[in-house]
Amino acid sequence: MQLTRYTDYGIRILMYMAVQPERQELFRIAEVTKVFELSPNHVSKIIHHLGKSGYLQTVRGKAGGFRLARPSADINLGQLVRTLEHSLAPVDCAKPYCILTPACQLRNVLGAAVAAYLAVLDRHSLADIVSNGDELMKLLPDPTISVLQLG
Repeated sequence: MQLTRYTDYGIRILMYMAVQPERQELFRIAEVTKVFELSPNHVSKIIHHLGKSGYLQTVRGKAGGFRLARPSADINLGQLVRTLEHSLAPVDCAKPYCILTPACQLRNVLGAAVAAYLAVLDRHSLADIVSNGDELMKLLPDPTISVLQLG
């Protein structure tokens, strides 16, 4: 199963914030778009979704931004993927309709595979995938450089 870019970017954004737990200032869309070279419009949609889903605390206005709404250890990857993915169905037998559908057992096998995939994700948190935070931080732009200097 392959995650959509939307989910992939959502996880990356949360990872970016999770490796900076001591940061006091809010994260901003402009910062995230520069760091990951993503569309501001796309990042805005993801941030909005993560905020409405309770993963982020968002602050509107000129001095606004966002931060993790809970500790990274409390963010379950399986639940996060279920929240961000539009559909976890591995196949759509109705579009176009497959004549084998009434007797096909592939759907059941693929359904079991998705369940196993999610079961593995359910065993891990955001904190687990950023446990090598020092290594990850080395890959990020220097935090002392302002977002305006990144561009």
